[in-house]
Amino acid sequence: MYKAIRKNPSATQAPDTLIEALRSIPVSALSDNMHRNTGTVGLHPYHRPARSTMAGTAVTMRSRGGDNLTWLRALDFCRPGDVLVVDAGGDLNNAVIGGILSFYVASVGVSGAVIDGAIRDVAEIRERDFPVYARGVTHRGPYKDGPGEINVPVSVGGMVVNPGDIVVGDQDGLLAIPQADAAEIIEKARATLEAEAETIRAMKEGRWNRAFVDALEGRCNN
Repeated sequence: MYKAIRKNPSATQAPDTLIEALRSIPVSALSDNMHRNTGTVGLHPYHRPARSTMAGTAVTMRSRGGDNLTWLRALDFCRPGDVLVVDAGGDLNNAVIGGILSFYVASVGVSGAVIDGAIRDVAEIRERDFPVYARGVTHRGPYKDGPGEINVPVSVGGMVVNPGDIVVGDQDGLLAIPQADAAEIIEKARATLEAEAETIRAMKEGRWNRAFVDALEGRCNN
């Protein structure tokens, strides 16, 4: 029998140790250790900038553009610390959420919302720390007719997110990290940050060796 919303259980949450570690690492350092070819394109942060990185286990949903019935039902699948990831097909004709629903998900402990679609009440959202990422803005409100799917693989901003992936985000953008890969990526990202800190120290002390530029230019074929 056809159902308006296909529902699947939420994946096991990532360990707190991984989440806490990721909150202290910029997305750019993580991206540098994921081949620099993954992550979202075209989604923007609309919340007040924060020092810490958003990080949480993905609860995913797919909905018809501009419809938030599935969003309302997906709230039953979200736990404190999760990130709600919404594939609304990039549609900008009607907002999926606004100030009220973004306030509610923050109040129940969700760590952030990622929406490949439109939002509204941006002035209100910008005053809050709760992370909201979206493709665009419109004043036109949502429909509530369905259909939709909860906890299925989705695509947001060109990035595939599976239920249970760890989603991280800051002012630079968003990444989805499989839980099985997270510990290794964290270790490599920390090494990247230490290398960058050493570069800054070398610049301040006038000892930055730019010989690598010759090597880079030498390998060019043109």
